[in-house]
Amino acid sequence: MGKREAAETAGRNNGAANVVESKESLRNMADSREVMNIRQASQYLGVSPDTLYKYVGEQRIPAFKLGNRWRFKKSRLDQWMEEKSSQMELGTKGKSKTATKAAAGSQ
Repeated sequence: MGKREAAETAGRNNGAANVVESKESLRNMADSREVMNIRQASQYLGVSPDTLYKYVGEQRIPAFKLGNRWRFKKSRLDQWMEEKSSQMELGTKGKSKTATKAAAGSQ
């Protein structure tokens, strides 16, 4: 392979690396932004935009409208996730105790 072919191949490989870097930088931008749109928030939360729209419609997630577009504050989403994870931990512990009591009562 000549120098020119090697340079072209390196350029192609570098292009793929740039695409990966740009996707990573988009992800980092979504992580660092305080106010996010539906696409950014869905990436941040790891759910599809359709799922996020569903949660907004059911008022299950903190969001507000700016004009006719939904917006999400990162700090509120972080707080919401913390509350949900705490509820899940308490619910899981409560269910195992309830299941133990039910099993003991049925004997």
